[in-house]
Amino acid sequence: MTASHTLKVICADLPAPPLFERDERGERHGYEADVARLIAERLDRQVEWVYRQWSDFYPALDAGEGDLLLCGQGISDYRKTLGDFTQPYAIFDESVMVRSGSGITSSQHLEGRRVGAIANSLNMALAETFSGAVPVPFDGASDDVFGDMVAALRSGDIDALVDDDVALVPLEADDLTIAFTVPTRNVWGAVVAKNQSDWLVRVNWALDEIIANGSLESAWERWMPTLAYPFDDQCQLLDRH
Repeated sequence: MTASHTLKVICADLPAPPLFERDERGERHGYEADVARLIAERLDRQVEWVYRQWSDFYPALDAGEGDLLLCGQGISDYRKTLGDFTQPYAIFDESVMVRSGSGITSSQHLEGRRVGAIANSLNMALAETFSGAVPVPFDGASDDVFGDMVAALRSGDIDALVDDDVALVPLEADDLTIAFTVPTRNVWGAVVAKNQSDWLVRVNWALDEIIANGSLESAWERWMPTLAYPFDDQCQLLDRH
């Protein structure tokens, strides 16, 4: 298949259901995987996954290694300096996960506690608002930064971690629990390299199409049936980023 018929999507190769994971055959599944495929279909392309570590996403995008970055990118002022965002394809709240029995049930209980989050993320920005908490950034230089945070929580190296609710709800188990959720309504978008305005328009057109024809909602309900679909009304869509 020629490059003109592929959509090279930069993403992480780690398990983060229901957003993405790979099965034993190497096939990628999950909500974000479906979003990438739906965009590609509208553009008459086929997805080619470009796996990179979290910290290498934007350098890879700048280097032209992918056409699109689609991997849990909450839209922030900092990230908008690194790439140009599409309209949103997801909106989530943020949760704080702790070890069961820790006694932590609110932000007031985090004073003096070590709170992990991915560096330069909206989750870290929230962690930094918790009075007296000690933010611990995870820089994404490993193959599984999310797994590293969970392991650090289980081992006691950190006392809590912050991530979007969609990523943490599936992790609740006997030893881990969600202490509380903050209704931050984080907006996620796909990202194209800077100075590619025509390409950004095309990707936004594809997103408009999959929202209008109901296929984005179908993917949401397939993978995240317990979370309310955030785009029931077209007027809820935010301005282009």
